[in-house]
Amino acid sequence: MLAVAVLAAGKGTRMKSAFPKVLQSLAGATLVERVLNSVRNLQPERSFLIVGYQAQQVKKQLNHFKGLEFILQEPQNGTGHAVQQLLPTMEGFDGELLVLNGDVPLLRAATIDALVQVHRKSEADVTLLTARLQDPTGYGRVFADASGHVNGVVEHKDCNAEQLSNNLTNAGIYCFNWQALSAILPQLSVDNNQRESYLTDSVAMFARAMHLEADDPNEVSGVNNRRQLAQCEHILQQRLRNHWMNEGVTFVDPTSCTLSEACSFGCDVVIEPQTHIRGSCIVGDNCRLGPGTMVENVTLGKRVYVVQSVVREAKVGDDVSVGPFAHLRPAAVVGDRCRIGNFVEVKKSSLGTGSKVNHLSYIGDTTLGSDVNIGAGTVTANYDGVDKHRTVIGNGSKTGANSVLVAPLSIGDNVTVGAGSTITNDVPSKALAVGRARQMTKNNWANRSI
Repeated sequence: MLAVAVLAAGKGTRMKSAFPKVLQSLAGATLVERVLNSVRNLQPERSFLIVGYQAQQVKKQLNHFKGLEFILQEPQNGTGHAVQQLLPTMEGFDGELLVLNGDVPLLRAATIDALVQVHRKSEADVTLLTARLQDPTGYGRVFADASGHVNGVVEHKDCNAEQLSNNLTNAGIYCFNWQALSAILPQLSVDNNQRESYLTDSVAMFARAMHLEADDPNEVSGVNNRRQLAQCEHILQQRLRNHWMNEGVTFVDPTSCTLSEACSFGCDVVIEPQTHIRGSCIVGDNCRLGPGTMVENVTLGKRVYVVQSVVREAKVGDDVSVGPFAHLRPAAVVGDRCRIGNFVEVKKSSLGTGSKVNHLSYIGDTTLGSDVNIGAGTVTANYDGVDKHRTVIGNGSKTGANSVLVAPLSIGDNVTVGAGSTITNDVPSKALAVGRARQMTKNNWANRSI
């Protein structure tokens, strides 16, 4: 049997944030969510999150993790004290306890799996994950022999000069025999510079302690400040870009682009410079995004071209072009072969196959049929100051430049709206609708007396 405990009680003072450190965002997910996701494939019998600072906010953020048990650590007196809080709820548990830190977000699932397997094979009381770092500042040092047997772990703040020269560091990830650990936990001391109970002190108290050195030291990178958060973002983004380039996606300038893990790409996709893909996105075959584009929580069909535009929570069909300088807002649905042009904003609207909104228009709370042509400067006026109303435009209709369509409004099929019109009443199919003041011309106006 396996139980998992994630330590997430600390404030993270060096982040200088109103939010708990573990709720800081990294490539679209919080630090602690990334840690929890890394152990899902292990399918532990029990999963614990040890919370403290802003515990209710942390619980609210993680309420979608089914079966996660929250354990309150109050006050926060070190990692040993945190795990001591499990003693009542894990009484009688017979198996391993995997302990992770909620601020170490880059661990791969394969590395954690290997740690558990090494622990079980060695029959050790504890197996800890280690890494050799070029700059081990801030990390506890691990002292071990050539066979992998660990003699002890000393926190950075408690190391003497000689101990600081050792660059084999403790990643803060442990796999314990729970029965052995539960007997040791009450004996942990607070006799150190910080007057805290360290889980690392338990290592020297076991008869058999082993370690597994991580192949990639970047995996154990912790986050204690904004600089380290940015470093982890850089590492994670490089992983994502490398993965998708290996899958056949072209990045013209990879380092200028960012991705989320919840995105997928079809064949022969090209990502231009300064393009950012966030949230859950599906990008179809032969799409071209950018330069200067941001898409978030979108589904794009095949052969979609989006340039210098923003597309958020929208669905776009095949053979569509968007931009430059267009904005598809949430609940926009764009059909096949549509064109969304310069300085066009579409919100909570659907466009039928082959429809075009080419220039300087706002389309909000609107249903467009197929092959509709929206003239430059057309606005669907959807808000009366209190409520939003819908506009419906039928197949094959077209609006002239600078038309204003005042909702609620229904325009039939094959309707022509004259340029400069303000339309406030429904228009039947095949009609011409003109709603504007009669032109008045006064000759010799320039010669009038002043």
